[in-house]
Amino acid sequence: MPQIVVTIDGKTYRMACAEGEEGHLEALAAEVDGRIATLRQSFGEIGDQRLTVMAAIMASDELAETRRRADRLEQELAEAKRTGQEASSKATSSDRQLAAHLDQAAQSIERLAARLARQG
Repeated sequence: MPQIVVTIDGKTYRMACAEGEEGHLEALAAEVDGRIATLRQSFGEIGDQRLTVMAAIMASDELAETRRRADRLEQELAEAKRTGQEASSKATSSDRQLAAHLDQAAQSIERLAARLARQG
């Protein structure tokens, strides 16, 4: 299992991760470091633990909003699928009706052609 060293708020941390996930973990650590730096600029020296908690709450808030958006999109997708299925079902029904009418018209034309052939 690979181990990497990340720096967050000037402190280094050794972390283990799955093979191939090193870059992802480094990017996540850099994001946390950036959040803490932004908070430190906004609020000054209010304590490492408090800054870390605030950064975690910000990330959790963004995650919650992303989940809400994903839920809305899933609902919209489900509705679009239902609408598409209904439209397809209606189209199939219309196609069947059209085919039945064309079949009736063809039968009428065949009967008429047969009568004309007998008369001719």
